[in-house]
Amino acid sequence: MFLNNLWFVLIAVLWIGYFVLEGFDFGVGALLRIVGKDEKGRRVLINTIGPVWDANEVWLLTAGGATFAAFPEWYASMFSGFYLALVVILVLLIVRGVAFEYRGKGHSDQWRARWDWSILITSWGLALLWGVAFGNIVRGVALDADHEYVGTFLDLLNPFALLMGITTLLLFITHGSVYLALKTTREVRDRAQKLAVRLGPVTLVVMAGAVVWQQFVRGTTGSVVLGAIAIGAMAVAVLVTRAGRDGWAFLASAVSTAMLVTSWFASIYPNVFPSTIDPAYSLTIENAASTPYTLTLMSWIALLFVPLILAYQAWSYWIFRKRISVNHIPESPTSVPSH
Repeated sequence: MFLNNLWFVLIAVLWIGYFVLEGFDFGVGALLRIVGKDEKGRRVLINTIGPVWDANEVWLLTAGGATFAAFPEWYASMFSGFYLALVVILVLLIVRGVAFEYRGKGHSDQWRARWDWSILITSWGLALLWGVAFGNIVRGVALDADHEYVGTFLDLLNPFALLMGITTLLLFITHGSVYLALKTTREVRDRAQKLAVRLGPVTLVVMAGAVVWQQFVRGTTGSVVLGAIAIGAMAVAVLVTRAGRDGWAFLASAVSTAMLVTSWFASIYPNVFPSTIDPAYSLTIENAASTPYTLTLMSWIALLFVPLILAYQAWSYWIFRKRISVNHIPESPTSVPSH
């Protein structure tokens, strides 16, 4: 059971890392044509996440791989039950990645505008759908005695899950605007900072509503405390953003995101996939886990490679730590060269 608990915690940490890091670049993508008012402004936004957005997605791949290896029953039930929703998420991730790569391949304003809208729409969609997905995990789904999902796609669009989706959408946009205030200068920073100050209180209210509802749906003492910390950290982020302390504001919004995700995992433990039909049908860290040999082997692999991956990603963030200004952006052609 020690290894079962260890891998439940490690998978939670991977999802926390994904939501904290990918959360702000979803937010940046969602604000592409809102904070980035012109071509140079939009290129500034893209350059703030250009060196890191694809590395942030590694957290998702690792979380999925770890779930498959450590808790195969959880992986199988979740991916079969959420199949259509996860296909939509996968398509959005693919389109978003292609948009980042292809945006600079053309020279016309129309070409860039199409990919800009692709980045914006997919970022909004992913920020919403991840919250809906985890809202259903916290609430529980219709698992039968064979741990198979017997509900429908529309069952996943229940009010609680939709509120969680709106919460993550607002949270990521706020997190992204705080990140932009930290990473940019002049008019782009001013627009991002003003947006964070205006949107932050709305995010705070919606998050508080989601945290309170979560306690009625599946609350524990730990999830109550963690949810309260998430709300408090968001309040701090709003206040220090108003004071112009960009670094502290980003740290506070990151803590708020991390604590919210942690509260989700704390609320379902020792389950990994609760059943709304009968609690006895729920998947737990015991009946969903791999063999002790598999978990032991995975633990040694994680011990060797995870510190290296964390060190490399920390180094990449340190290398690209400087603020970006519109003055750093060269002029781009507006038409295809004749030659």
